[in-house]
Amino acid sequence: MKVIVGQDRCCGVGTCVLLVPDVFDQCDEDGIVVLLDAQPPAELYSFVQQAVSACPAAAVVVTE
Repeated sequence: MKVIVGQDRCCGVGTCVLLVPDVFDQCDEDGIVVLLDAQPPAELYSFVQQAVSACPAAAVVVTE
């Protein structure tokens, strides 16, 4: 799994950070998503998928 974030699409809701803080963070200045781990371990896959589904701006994408 490879995680890709579109910072230009992010609206700063932060759901991804709440769901998977080992993979996502937010910029202190504007709340835009910051990717911490583009290739997270398998045990986080389901949480990352939840983050993809929960993102209102579709800023988080996963490729296999």
